[in-house]
Amino acid sequence: MKSKILVATHKSYRFPDNNLYTPIHAGKTLSKENFGYMGDDTGIHISNKNRNFCELTALYWAWKNDYFKSYDYVGLVHYRRYFRGDLPFEKFNLLSKIQIADLMKTYDILLPKKRKYYIETIENHYSNAHNKSDLNLIRQIIQEKHPDYTHSFDLLMQQRELYLFNMFVMKKELFDTYMEWLFDILFELEKRVDISVYDTYQSRIFGFISERLFNVWIIKNQLNIKELKVENLEGENLALKAYGLLKRKFLK
Repeated sequence: MKSKILVATHKSYRFPDNNLYTPIHAGKTLSKENFGYMGDDTGIHISNKNRNFCELTALYWAWKNDYFKSYDYVGLVHYRRYFRGDLPFEKFNLLSKIQIADLMKTYDILLPKKRKYYIETIENHYSNAHNKSDLNLIRQIIQEKHPDYTHSFDLLMQQRELYLFNMFVMKKELFDTYMEWLFDILFELEKRVDISVYDTYQSRIFGFISERLFNVWIIKNQLNIKELKVENLEGENLALKAYGLLKRKFLK
């Protein structure tokens, strides 16, 4: 069984010397530099939308150009975030092919451990950090185009934990199904939302929304999940994240 994981990056970085992992320059059309990595700007692509769609431009390219056609299990990680495993890389240990093959005998999908929001729901968290009207639009679109997902959306909004980063490993067939569903919704949202008034951060709306939609899709399809720890090559300041959460919630 063959596996391939794309590593989304927007800059020159260090990557594992292992053919499981292939770096992809997300948003390459918008970059003035060529780092020598495979880009998301050939064939059918939305590379020029990277500032709004983030790592999704790499996923869209892989899906539309059938990059994963010869692989059984496929996934996405980030240049500084990987799933933890038994493959040595510098001082870290990353998920390996052997582990994927073993885990996928039992599970439908591998995901990073959920982030818990102890003091607010997913709906409240998004509303405090972004524009609540985005959520209202998404629910409306789901109700119109995929009404059988509406209940799962409502369930997620009242939960207090979330799978983040758009990181995953899953069967190739599942990936194709998810991409079809996801971009059907996001491109409709793109038609209806005016992001000309959004700042640079909020303009990443489709990346932010996709993380929530990913969780909706997982809930609805009742996938058998294996959660894995994440190796952050640059470390993570959890205290700073907690401060930001409290600041947004109480100081708006």
